Amino acid sequence: MIRSKIVGCGAYLPPTVLTNREIAERIDTSDEWIRERTGIRQRHVVVDGEKTSDLALQASRNALTMAGMDANEIDLIVCATTTPDETFPATATTLQARLNMNHGAAFDIQAVCSGFIYGMAVADNFIKAGMAKTVLLVGAETMSRLLDWNDRTTCVLFGDGAGAVVLQASESADGNADPGVLNTKLFSDGRLHDLLYVDGGPSSTQTTGHLRMQGKEVFRHAVTNISAAIVASLDEAGLTISDIDWFVPHQANQRILDGTARKLGIAPEKVVSTVAQHGNTSAASVPLALATAVADGRIKKGHLVLLEAMGGGFTWGASLIRW
Repeated sequence: MIRSKIVGCGAYLPPTVLTNREIAERIDTSDEWIRERTGIRQRHVVVDGEKTSDLALQASRNALTMAGMDANEIDLIVCATTTPDETFPATATTLQARLNMNHGAAFDIQAVCSGFIYGMAVADNFIKAGMAKTVLLVGAETMSRLLDWNDRTTCVLFGDGAGAVVLQASESADGNADPGVLNTKLFSDGRLHDLLYVDGGPSSTQTTGHLRMQGKEVFRHAVTNISAAIVASLDEAGLTISDIDWFVPHQANQRILDGTARKLGIAPEKVVSTVAQHGNTSAASVPLALATAVADGRIKKGHLVLLEAMGGGFTWGASLIRW
């Protein structure tokens, strides 16, 4: 059978760093208050003139370099983003042009913080269906553009960045030991809209709007929903928690990471956490954390890697990958 194997991984963060102390100079909060409730110490943010496609481009180039490939070898670009450069066209097509890729197809998907996991399912199924041999999957966000900087419950949580992977068709004997995506499980529940959303949009307010969140309720649903998705993914593969080498979760809040790991019995040393340095970068957070653990040598060939995320909507999901 054909399996989607990750052959390249890359990331990019805008150079400007915004610390908790700097935020505390603007609003009524403190470094201690933010760290105790979120685990976040700093985040990277774009400045005037920097766009989501700029971040996506650099992450994509880094992923292609690791893969030893040229953009002309890519058949499809899938970009997960909540913060496109423009309402249309898709940021993926802007990225396609900037990579000088003159063939194939490119499109965006929108599942907020779960976007990269949803994108993994899309890329994997395109490859399994024979519609593409090589896919560039990107998660890129400029979440700082959506924040109300007077709302201390939300503006301290988010940052900007991009991560990317190159997936390529690979022959597999259908064993769990073979490298590639073993499965991806996706879920959503639109009834939970009011817990995490942006209060604007082209057809409602004709504005971009600001992010709004009911933090306690989001936390409660996050741990429960994410845990269920992970169990579903492992059950389908016939594997258990003890088989996992690395847990790469969406970097929303250190408390959510700790709560999910504790609920499932995942050892803390197996959890990849970048939330202290990056904050919540929405669809970029999973590939950023993945790229960090690949670059520093933690994730090695043959390791079983579990990815998960939950975002507004609500959307959530998990992906199980043999590296």
